[in-house]
Amino acid sequence: MKELKLDGEYITLGQILKVLGLVYTGGETKIFLNDNIVLVNEIRETRRGRKLYKDDIVKVKNEVIKIV
Repeated sequence: MKELKLDGEYITLGQILKVLGLVYTGGETKIFLNDNIVLVNEIRETRRGRKLYKDDIVKVKNEVIKIV
């Protein structure tokens, strides 16, 4: 499990996908979320603007990321 440290109060799902290098633009993010299963706290998420806070867990493409 990877850990991603927050600089502010939250980070969006789209920003996490960019940090992971899975997408480069917001448009790509929308397509990526429609074509791939992304879980936030074990629930499928399709909103790129979903706010993630401390202790949230994101699962995408065999990667698990915990927000710290």
